[in-house]
Amino acid sequence: MSSTSHGTTPYYYVPEPSPFPALASLGLFFVILGATFWVNDITWGKYSLILGMVIWLVILFKWFSAAVSESESGLYGRKIDLSFRWSMSWFIFSEVMFFGAFFSALWWARAHSVPMLGSLDNALLWPDFKAVWPSVAAGVTASPAGIIEPFQTMTPFWLPTINTALLLSSGVTLTIAHHALIANQRAKTITFMWLTVALGLVFLFVQGYEYFHAYNDLNLKLTSGMYGSTFYMLTGFHGFHVFLGMLMLLFITLRLQKGHFTPEKHFGFEGAAWYWHFVDVVWLGLYILVYWL
Repeated sequence: MSSTSHGTTPYYYVPEPSPFPALASLGLFFVILGATFWVNDITWGKYSLILGMVIWLVILFKWFSAAVSESESGLYGRKIDLSFRWSMSWFIFSEVMFFGAFFSALWWARAHSVPMLGSLDNALLWPDFKAVWPSVAAGVTASPAGIIEPFQTMTPFWLPTINTALLLSSGVTLTIAHHALIANQRAKTITFMWLTVALGLVFLFVQGYEYFHAYNDLNLKLTSGMYGSTFYMLTGFHGFHVFLGMLMLLFITLRLQKGHFTPEKHFGFEGAAWYWHFVDVVWLGLYILVYWL
């Protein structure tokens, strides 16, 4: 801790040496080790994965609890607040790059791979290939040999459109909650935060039903060519991020009920809100590029 302080708040708080980073890494080691052996049909792999997840989650809970305790004790000043803001900004930037890679894969397949396979240069190798997107039958995609089962594409009506309305509404309720917190209207903040969490949870249930419908009624699978793989990778990873964001907002709401955060100091709330709005924006891109185009 720096010797320069303002009142009871350190200029820059440095915590005591902690075992949490090493223990969290140990948990992740068992997760990766277990997953590696499990996918290779070695029975004990799943037990290693479960053990690693338990270790990792327990350590994360204790680690974040310690951080919350430090924050509520008044140890985090302006410099720590700035470091948190920069950290969250770079984290969201890394997520932008993550989704950018998958959006780029979708664009490359549609704009380059499929037209190239349908060009005159490949006419002798793929005489039955038709360069159209999205493809709905074997032989009309990059699988003239018929190794991809016929499938139907997912349209924007109605499940994806319902989910779009749910996420956009959750962005509105979260913004209302933020303004209520700034105005020191804690009851209103908590009410709209619970509403935001509920909207995120409903989104996940609707997406789960969408996957059930796609797999059973449309025969759309991860193995359904480039369309199937990009569809599930993009929407699946986005759904996972919605789940994480919903958990963030849930814990923020529980902290609000305990009296945490003030109108002047509430970056924990703001960081979760940044992430949720990022998830909203990504979904809008998915809704247009995957379901409409």
